[in-house]
Amino acid sequence: MNKDAWSGLVLLALAGTYFWATGAIPDSTLEDEVGAVGLPHALTAALVLLGLILLVRGVLAARTEAAAGPEDEERDATLPRALGFLALGAAYVLLLPYVGYLVAVALLIGGVALYEGAPRRWTVPVAALGGAAFYWAVFVKLLGVSQPVGTLFQGLFS
Repeated sequence: MNKDAWSGLVLLALAGTYFWATGAIPDSTLEDEVGAVGLPHALTAALVLLGLILLVRGVLAARTEAAAGPEDEERDATLPRALGFLALGAAYVLLLPYVGYLVAVALLIGGVALYEGAPRRWTVPVAALGGAAFYWAVFVKLLGVSQPVGTLFQGLFS
């Protein structure tokens, strides 16, 4: 089995564990029709779906690789590459209180795109700003989860 198949199995196990842990969420008299476990169950379903997609992709890729012979994976997940992603995540966490959610997410999306080799064109900042605006709209407007504005922009939005 390849890494996609193993990742799919791990994700399915994680989904099962997460679903089991949601059983400990107590019922409340203030619940609406979705209930306190509505979002956790939706997240569990998303994890199961993604796990199955990865598992199927891995199995199909293993069959194709077995028929065609071994393939050279130049961009395999190596330690330096993983540390680069860790550094991007750490920069996001460090910048978030100062620049706020919208700017920090835009920088993270742009940074990951450039780190992954996206061409340095106008599409990277447009995708970064569009992605940040999308995530902000989902969390702040749709789900009602307030996000940090940041100390640099506190006076503009308060």
